[in-house]
Amino acid sequence: MINVIQYLEQNPSLVTLLKEKKASLIGISALEQKAILDSFDEDICLESTIWY
Repeated sequence: MINVIQYLEQNPSLVTLLKEKKASLIGISALEQKAILDSFDEDICLESTIWY
């Protein structure tokens, strides 16, 4: 999965296509794809995370 994320980092236009459901990741489950796309979401808020 690391290779997929690295590839998407190098090809941000593909992230847009995935978010618009105009492309898919073969061999990646829907849950995994959602997690990957969430990692590219700029609106993720980490303020409520508690770090120990």
